[in-house]
Amino acid sequence: MFLAASLLTQVLLASSIMGSPLKRLKFSNGTINLSQHDKARMAAFSDYNTRRQYIDIIPASNVYYGYDIAVNVGSPPTTYNLVIDTGSSITWLRNSAYMQTVTSVNTGHRVRETYSYDSDYDDGTIWKDTVTLGGWLTVITFPLTIAEIVKGIEEDEIGILGLGPRPLSLGALIDEPDRTIPTITDYLYDQGRIDQHIVGVFFQPTTTEADSLSGELSFGGPDKNQVHCRVTTIPTASNYWGINQKITYGSMKILKTTAGIIDSGSTFLYIASDAFEQYQTATGGIHDEITGLLTITLTQYMALQNLNFHIEGQIFSLSRNAQIWPRHLNYELDKNADLNAIYLIVKDIGTKSGTGKDFNLGFIFLQRFYTVFDSSSSPGHVGFAKTSFTDITTHL
Repeated sequence: MFLAASLLTQVLLASSIMGSPLKRLKFSNGTINLSQHDKARMAAFSDYNTRRQYIDIIPASNVYYGYDIAVNVGSPPTTYNLVIDTGSSITWLRNSAYMQTVTSVNTGHRVRETYSYDSDYDDGTIWKDTVTLGGWLTVITFPLTIAEIVKGIEEDEIGILGLGPRPLSLGALIDEPDRTIPTITDYLYDQGRIDQHIVGVFFQPTTTEADSLSGELSFGGPDKNQVHCRVTTIPTASNYWGINQKITYGSMKILKTTAGIIDSGSTFLYIASDAFEQYQTATGGIHDEITGLLTITLTQYMALQNLNFHIEGQIFSLSRNAQIWPRHLNYELDKNADLNAIYLIVKDIGTKSGTGKDFNLGFIFLQRFYTVFDSSSSPGHVGFAKTSFTDITTHL
């Protein structure tokens, strides 16, 4: 159950920022229906004073639904490209991909999933190993879940880097269900690798199929080079990275102030069924059976109004261009998708408002706003800021 959260605005301050550039995953040629991917997942669930001058750049490639980061594991290390997931706190690898080395230790602890969606594991074992992000940011004896049964994802997907709050892992340890499993951010902070228990996330909207340096994680605080205004923060409202907000379409309120989550592992933007009905009526969108998305005409696109998210007294708006799927990637939605159609990225969450999970701001929302996840206090905080990509118009 989401708790009510008071609102505040602050400029986040810290003494060091460690940037780890990301790469997008490769395209999969529409072999997974994105709406089905998210539907299964949904059923389950400031400026800084200084920053390091050197940024370890990881070569970029593209995927239609998320980002990954290159993670070195073991000694000698093996590099794995893991999907960044703010909706999960557990970092896991496929058992078939995991290469044991002299630093690999089997703890014997069995892990089960504590929520179910279509790109997760059924069960696994915790191993502790040396893990390095970006080639230099290292933690030792980090608990990796080595998944023996993986469901719903393609064979070349190796695993995920869980950036969700630690309490999400409660109940996952079969022999100690009352214990939680520390996250990668926990370990970085506890081992003195970062000064603040914070990770900043920058995702860039897709402009071409070969974008490079298209995102980054900044452990220890937000990257001031990506933030173009003050970071607006709000206390979390659940065990997830959850917040309270109101949503308007133009001047029309479609969702009163209520709670929901921020989840980079979901592709689209989900709102409660009653809010979605109002949005569909206002935009004139027609449901497309193949993709599960609303489609609109070019005339309707030109008439779209801003979709506004009212957070802590500030308004974060998705322009009409930000409300549509990039047309040059329509083939990624489904192999039978209309390549010339205009698809809206707002979807029905499947339940009416009032459940405490009335929206899910997925990956496509995070492409427009820099996001900060702060675990340094209880409750934690989530922050948002505009970037130079917030209002670009490349999707049509």
